[in-house]
Amino acid sequence: MPEEGHSLPYVANLSILFKEVPLLERAAAARDAGFTDVEFWWPFGSAVPAREEVDAFVKSLAGVRLRGLNFFAGDMAAGERGLVSWIGRETEFADSLVVALGIAERTGCRSFNALYGNRLDGEDPAKQDDLARGHLDKAADAAARIGAQLVLEPLSGADRYPLKTAADAVAVLDDLGRENVRLLADLYHLAVNGDDLDALATTHLARIGHVQIADAPGRHQPGTGSLDIEGHLARLQNAGYAGFVGIEYVPEPDTVTSLQWLPKTRRGRA
Repeated sequence: MPEEGHSLPYVANLSILFKEVPLLERAAAARDAGFTDVEFWWPFGSAVPAREEVDAFVKSLAGVRLRGLNFFAGDMAAGERGLVSWIGRETEFADSLVVALGIAERTGCRSFNALYGNRLDGEDPAKQDDLARGHLDKAADAAARIGAQLVLEPLSGADRYPLKTAADAVAVLDDLGRENVRLLADLYHLAVNGDDLDALATTHLARIGHVQIADAPGRHQPGTGSLDIEGHLARLQNAGYAGFVGIEYVPEPDTVTSLQWLPKTRRGRA
């Protein structure tokens, strides 16, 4: 991938990068590789981690800035994809919101990914959507009090997950009507689902709160697939997007080697 094209700042997703080392060592590894900004999925095994776990996580971030954090999304390895619309798990969602806000107070993180959740057998989709609306409204209120945003992400590879295109997510945003709840545009997921990536800059720009990248097919580093990632990012920046770009790919053969596409001078900022 050529260096020129855009100057958007990158943020390393440390739930998928630097998995060669334990989670609490990844921020240091990212810093050593030149990154100044990082993001994570939910970094704990439950919605309510022990205080010691939270303290250790926050301490591990020394030398980098936490820019994004997912709310607890359930058992991702088992196919669960968020609790926002999951009837019966309201307490876990509320608890993880409190934990996330506590981490934000200590780190300055101001962006939270609220994975919507799969459709459930035996549950009315409309009731799930009603629950999601209430959860997002409550979380948006809490985020607004600290000047933070929520982002809503379309996903691929999850048949029961109802948000597959940018338009799917924007419909939820329109229904919710909250200024600080925005679209997470992951170029990989949208491309795999057949969405129009050019429309991100021409149609959905005003709704985008965060962008993530991986090449497709394969979900590996740029240059391993067929996506014009640099071109899409340049179009987004030229249209007015000025936020972060999350690096969220499965590295091959390892993280450090996979980063050869990105010069060290573009991995961090003052």
